Amino acid sequence: MALTLVIGNKNYSSWSMRPWLALRATDIAFDEVVIPLYTGAADKQRILDVSPAGKVPVLVDGDITVWDSLAIIEYAAERFPEANLWPQDRARRAHARSVSAEMHSGFQALRNECGMNLHRPVGAKPLSAAAEADIARIQAIWSECRQRYGGPYLFGGFSGADAMYAPVVHRFLTYAIATSEEVSAYIAAMTALPAFQQWTKAGLAETLVIEKFEQD
Repeated sequence: MALTLVIGNKNYSSWSMRPWLALRATDIAFDEVVIPLYTGAADKQRILDVSPAGKVPVLVDGDITVWDSLAIIEYAAERFPEANLWPQDRARRAHARSVSAEMHSGFQALRNECGMNLHRPVGAKPLSAAAEADIARIQAIWSECRQRYGGPYLFGGFSGADAMYAPVVHRFLTYAIATSEEVSAYIAAMTALPAFQQWTKAGLAETLVIEKFEQD
């Protein structure tokens, strides 16, 4: 039985992008179910029917249900060790999990001020000092990881850490955020990834507009 990944709109749902990319980029087979976000009670109930948390993404594997982006990536890494979603070396794996957890719980200012919206015309906007600090920290993480582990991704080969930061790559591009040479090289590697391109193409093809995400 194939896995089923329940996700939201590809244009907006950064949380959905993370596990989708982790699975697709490592050739883990899954069926995709898209439930549009913020479209009314019926779609909200569809999400509740698969997860009591009432949020996407949700991974269903037979009688096992996993929700939350990072939890899904951890489950997939355990279920499919051959996919190498985490580095084999223990120290490198600990580092990858640490920066992934930092992405999962942090950078709130950047999230709030630069929401993921693939349809938004590319262009910079004024940002708070807190958002600028988030940007600086993310660039430091990406640069350190690539320099330490040799790229092209954060830990050499593609990993769950790259999946966790993939929506930020989109944010940097959409909001025309200035980047260092090292960070620009990482962004180029990510945007060349076929799975990243597939998600982007599908997101740009969506026509649903959610007004609350169109305010900037």
